[in-house]
Amino acid sequence: MALKIRRDDDVVVISGKDRGKTGRVLRVDPKKSRVYVEGLNIIKRHQRPSQTPTGPQAGGVIEKEGPIHISNVMLIDPKDKKPTRVGIAREGGTRNRVTRRSGSKLD
Repeated sequence: MALKIRRDDDVVVISGKDRGKTGRVLRVDPKKSRVYVEGLNIIKRHQRPSQTPTGPQAGGVIEKEGPIHISNVMLIDPKDKKPTRVGIAREGGTRNRVTRRSGSKLD
C-alpha cells in the first residue's frame, strides 16, 4: 500500500500525547501504517552493552523516536505552514502529490 506521507516530509501531530507538535519524518513503515517523526513520541529502551563487529555498543537507557500511526499526522503545506490533506494529480501519465489546501506540488 502506497502512503501519501513520505520520508523528509514536515508533519504535525493531530492526536495523542504530542498533539500540536511538528517534526520531520525520519522513517515510514507502510506495512504497519506507521511513521517515525524526529523528536516526537520519545520512548526509552534499556539496552545492555554489547560487542558488535563495528565495535563496542554502549548500554544504558536509550531515548529514541517511537512509531505514530499515519492517521494521527497531517502534512504541513509548504505555502502557508498549516496542516493539509494530500491528493494525487496526474500529468502526462505521472502521479504527483499535491496539497489539498493550496494545490502546490510536493515532489
